[in-house]
Amino acid sequence: MPQEIPKTTKQWKVVGRNGFDSLQFDEKAPVPEYGDRDVVVRIHAVSLNYRDLVIPKNMYPFPTIDEVIPGSDGAGEVLAVGKHVTRFKPGDKVVTLFHQGYIAGPVHTSYMKASLGGAAHGTLRNIAAFDQDGLVHMPTSLSYREASTLPCAGVTAWNALFGVSDNKLTAGQWVVTQGTGGVSIFAVQFAKAVGARVIATTSSAEKAKLLEKLGADHILNYSEDKEWGVTAKKLTGGEGVHHVIEVAGPTSMKQSLAAIRPDGIISIIGFRGGQSKEQPSFLDCLGNVCTARGIFVGHRLHMEEMCDAIEANPDKLRPIVDPKTFKLEQLKEAFDYMWNSKHQAKVVIDLD
Repeated sequence: MPQEIPKTTKQWKVVGRNGFDSLQFDEKAPVPEYGDRDVVVRIHAVSLNYRDLVIPKNMYPFPTIDEVIPGSDGAGEVLAVGKHVTRFKPGDKVVTLFHQGYIAGPVHTSYMKASLGGAAHGTLRNIAAFDQDGLVHMPTSLSYREASTLPCAGVTAWNALFGVSDNKLTAGQWVVTQGTGGVSIFAVQFAKAVGARVIATTSSAEKAKLLEKLGADHILNYSEDKEWGVTAKKLTGGEGVHHVIEVAGPTSMKQSLAAIRPDGIISIIGFRGGQSKEQPSFLDCLGNVCTARGIFVGHRLHMEEMCDAIEANPDKLRPIVDPKTFKLEQLKEAFDYMWNSKHQAKVVIDLD
């Protein structure tokens, strides 16, 4: 039976682009009417991504709407459904899809116009309505906090490793991951689950402990080894790695190219490291006979495949959540915590 839908909700908006001071909190925002294809969700947990932090800082390279409700990643319970909804019923536990209209197949520019927390209102609110195609069933083995980490970081890592049909990661192959952010941690877990070998980079001995716990075969400190790409290639016997999860951007691309093998794939996911005047060019990809592939998360089929894998391997593929907790009202503190790299893996906001 449908539950009573509250008339108001607590929510955040990004008003302006002047840093985290642009975040504005409303304790009694009206809950909009929902349509025939909509699913009304009480959101219990939201995980943060680097993207959420750079939108109010005016550093995000993709379109956003004015006064957007931030957050792409949410997990919650269905309160009610429109009369034409067939995929969900009240009481179901669900997770949001980053690109609301992207079901499967090649990416299209129209999908970017429906990305939660940027081009469409997002998840940092108690109550929200989503088109039924913009949700998936939550893995039963996960908590709301754990499941909230999946829509962006989880799907991005899955797409990077398994999204190219004729070059999916398989047992025995080599992967390079960078750091201990959400995408990189998921990539380590997915790679080890299929029997691949992981070379993980990090900047500190403390963060290396987590990578070691997750089963990384080799851990390189990129602060100490500036030529970590060369080192990584040596670890493979000189052949190079099959996949690189490139989250830092142009400043680390030189080392990613040094690590890759012929016909390998460098999945370019982030830009945290900024740019450099000496960054590699397209000719460097030609010289290394590799593919550099830009990834903007993935589609619903990727999400469903990943959730099925988590259901089948709940111990190996349980998402890693930073132990520090934040309530919805503490969003600015959470943004500062993540911006200053105090976290490991995913930072989660509790909305209960």
